[in-house]
Amino acid sequence: MGLFDNGWKGNILGGLAIGIGSAVLGPIVIPILSRTAKPLAKAAIKGGLLMYEKGKEKVAEAQEVVEDLMAEARSELDEEAAARIEPPGTGPEQEG
Repeated sequence: MGLFDNGWKGNILGGLAIGIGSAVLGPIVIPILSRTAKPLAKAAIKGGLLMYEKGKEKVAEAQEVVEDLMAEARSELDEEAAARIEPPGTGPEQEG
């Protein structure tokens, strides 16, 4: 920063200038920043809430798909186990 490299660095005048500038401009700048920052913060929070809700929906959908797949896999395993237990020639297709 050229302003501070030209003798202002470590100089009491630089500190005083910054302090006085902050004291004069602070009451002007802070209300302006708060007026613009509040709507921006509120919009960011609303966006975060919407993303959270959409995320909850997507997780619930994924959980439902996984549960369906697990039920199908369990049913297939049960069918395979039942087929292994029955001796050949005694199944329902051999009757009648």
